[in-house]
Amino acid sequence: MNISPKNQRLLLFGESSERLLFRQVIDSDFDTWVRFCAFPDSLKYIRPDDTKTAIEKCENWFERVKHRYANDLGGMNALICKETHAFVGQCGLLIQQVDGVQELEIGYSVMPEHRGKGYALEAASKCRDFAFENNLSNHLISNILDGNEASMHVARKNGMKWHKRGINDGVEVNVFRIEKREWEETRRGSGENNK
Repeated sequence: MNISPKNQRLLLFGESSERLLFRQVIDSDFDTWVRFCAFPDSLKYIRPDDTKTAIEKCENWFERVKHRYANDLGGMNALICKETHAFVGQCGLLIQQVDGVQELEIGYSVMPEHRGKGYALEAASKCRDFAFENNLSNHLISNILDGNEASMHVARKNGMKWHKRGINDGVEVNVFRIEKREWEETRRGSGENNK
């Protein structure tokens, strides 16, 4: 990949959360991400296509990341465990079209061996806070396919509520949404703004 993003305003390179470091997805991540693409359930709820090999799916994924970086459409950040330096997954802010309207989405995918440890929620929450703290949008969404209960759980824990069914990239999705004012009210209630 090795490209310089056009505009990094939507990217969290150099940011961190409690357990994770955020950095650019790079070419050397490919072999690790092939394992993600080869795992049977990994792409079931993202871009299902059983006609492609894991390598072809990974090439397609990396091309999309590269396209986003080069065209100021946000993008996925590599998630690195602070303690072990393991590649945990990818998460980021993505410009999407839903029902013909431009939206800012939080997308997240975690390596199979790191699922069930709270990494998706930790990374998604960091993206939410980063977006609202930097006034990138007055609301955020996550597009989730039917049946993806794990991602719906993360979205709800991240303060999102089911908003509607919509069309994203020709596919019908469940749109979960959080308003900035809801986020601000929650932070006020927990005393976050006084820290």
